[in-house]
Amino acid sequence: MPTPHPEPPRYRLMAEELRRRIMSGAIPPGALLPSESTLMTEFSVARGTVREALALLRAEGLVVTEMGRGTYARPTMPVRRLGSDRYRKELDQVRSGELGTSFTADQQIPWSAYTLDKTFHETPASETIADLFGVEPGTMLLERRFVFRTHGTPQQMSTSYLLLEMVTGTPVADPANEPWPGGNTAQLHSLGHTITSVREQVRARMPVPDEVDTLRIPGGVPVVVLTRQTYAGDRVLEVADITIPADRVSLDYRIDLG
Repeated sequence: MPTPHPEPPRYRLMAEELRRRIMSGAIPPGALLPSESTLMTEFSVARGTVREALALLRAEGLVVTEMGRGTYARPTMPVRRLGSDRYRKELDQVRSGELGTSFTADQQIPWSAYTLDKTFHETPASETIADLFGVEPGTMLLERRFVFRTHGTPQQMSTSYLLLEMVTGTPVADPANEPWPGGNTAQLHSLGHTITSVREQVRARMPVPDEVDTLRIPGGVPVVVLTRQTYAGDRVLEVADITIPADRVSLDYRIDLG
């Protein structure tokens, strides 16, 4: 005789139905879900079952619960396109003197809507960062930590490293000059270096608590991390880790094979 399949737990059946409503738009982004009492009546379940179902949906990043407001379908965030041509925009801005960076181009915002939190300090290169630069571990670097904001809303974080010997005593080492029109490309150009290529390694992971708090990431949403090496010829001039919530970015690259 075939082995009977056990009935899924009731909270999973309830979560499946609420998930269907959210994904179909029956519960639109930003809309409040029915109250716990209403859900208890509709699904004929106990309050604990309702809370288990909602906890599952929170873990999936589909709903958000706020004290005093209730549980609502997570609003859809604007999605940025990140393509391999974004750095050419910075080169164009260097030549034209236009106020902007690859970030403002990605966000399609004016310079006035762009703000930047920044912290600079000197630090010895770890083995991982030294390997990316092709220098000895312990080589002194300028570490720059940034939080990029659009109309005041945090959108991404980055930690950028420059060789200290290259920037000491220059305007690039002064955080008061950030944000810098033309971004990293213009900064390196001011030091006499022309970027010839950029390498990015992309990976996904779950966010750490500081990223959750700073970028206001709801539960269940991973982040995309781009590790960037900026080159002039064969020399690495800058290394950066850029962290973006995965629901706010689309990676768009074209690879020509012919």
